[in-house]
Amino acid sequence: MPATLDTRIHRVGQISINVKDLERATAFYRDRLGLQHLFTVPKMSFFDCGGTRLMLAPAEQPERDHPSSILYFTVTDIETFHASLVKAGVKSEGDPHFVANLGERDLWIGFFRDSEGNLMALMEEKPYAN
Repeated sequence: MPATLDTRIHRVGQISINVKDLERATAFYRDRLGLQHLFTVPKMSFFDCGGTRLMLAPAEQPERDHPSSILYFTVTDIETFHASLVKAGVKSEGDPHFVANLGERDLWIGFFRDSEGNLMALMEEKPYAN
């Protein structure tokens, strides 16, 4: 009997973020966000983000040069992490705030800009506070 081809998506393996200045962006994601830098090759820098690889690279072609989708980074204490970013000079797009009750948890979100002007977010699911 022939083997069955598994056609399911298993997980997100890599996310790419367009950057203008690779050196500046690498420093931002490593030093400001604290992501583990994996390696750099010509025109690309890679990080580990909880098992998903994050790639920073300039757009290869003009039609691919566009703002990135919003990445939501999960943190344990959104207020403290957000404050540490602001203290480090990261541009905040407002304080973290309650977004929705998810049953037993409350979803909190806070937005910021990376070194290249891309909109990014922090998120935390806190125990329901009543």
